[in-house]
Amino acid sequence: MQQLIQPNGQPHYGIFPGTPATINYRDFDFRSPMGRRLGALSKWRSFHQFQYFGLISPTLIGGCALADVSLLTIGFVYLYHPESGRMIERQFKCPLGMGSNFSQTPNDGVCELRQGRNLLRLENGSAPFEKRLLVELDDGTRIDARFSEEQPAFQPMSLCTPTAVNGWVYARKVAGVHCSGEVRSALGNYDLRELNAYAHHDWSAGYMRRETFWNWACLSGETEGRRVGLNLSCGVNETSFTENCYWLDGQLVKVDTVRFEFDRDHPLQPWTIRSYDGQVELHFEAHGLHQERLNLGVLASNFKQIFGRFSGVLRPAGQAEVRIENLWGFVEDQYAKW
Repeated sequence: MQQLIQPNGQPHYGIFPGTPATINYRDFDFRSPMGRRLGALSKWRSFHQFQYFGLISPTLIGGCALADVSLLTIGFVYLYHPESGRMIERQFKCPLGMGSNFSQTPNDGVCELRQGRNLLRLENGSAPFEKRLLVELDDGTRIDARFSEEQPAFQPMSLCTPTAVNGWVYARKVAGVHCSGEVRSALGNYDLRELNAYAHHDWSAGYMRRETFWNWACLSGETEGRRVGLNLSCGVNETSFTENCYWLDGQLVKVDTVRFEFDRDHPLQPWTIRSYDGQVELHFEAHGLHQERLNLGVLASNFKQIFGRFSGVLRPAGQAEVRIENLWGFVEDQYAKW
């Protein structure tokens, strides 16, 4: 598929075997809830895009995100050392996207934020299918991490769902892939291949709900001699289709809707995550937290990303159960108004 938006102004909907070459959102026939056609200014204000790259290993955990919500570009990066509990985290905000650049080509483009001597850069390459994270901070922290979807072969989750009365969201998810590169920081210097680190990646864009929330879970690692990755969500990308899935040795296994059970006032207490079809039954024990709060009236966010360890079981149809024992990963609880 070359373009997500068809000549009639409507998106292709569904779960795709591949990735659209271009998210040509300006060609969308965007209308008000009452059917009035909306122009370029409304399209710019209502289109949002974000990208996330996560690192997972028992020795070092990290995450970097960029989000373009038209009036503001937001970026964050953190590194967490589980053994010591030490953490490095930085946040950046660029009004009207100044100092940032976002590509609408998920497999071949660059998204980045520059502020002073700080750089957050996410590169997506098509030959080979490689994702790269480059972070350079003014305190000397440097992250250069990458993974490939070709060796061994990997099948991403790629889908587009209707959203609210007049929108849509495209998302591309990857988890359970080996990661290479290096990290230099006050927490130490690390070779990610030597750490046997894993990565996960999220590229999402669209005309999202003006006010929304979601819960999300992701893990990556090895269990019973198999590479495993997981991507589950509740509250977003659930109209007609869902992004819920896991990967066994790079092969995608689709999952039905899921339920997150946790104490919102005490998010570091244990979580339970179950799928309606019985394929997923997991418990999550928190070890650390990255959180942000923003309330500017027209824009607001209450974001908690919690890292810890999962235990439980995956039950792929026609295969033996896959036991999950203390695999590192993430959960999220987020409210957003944009």
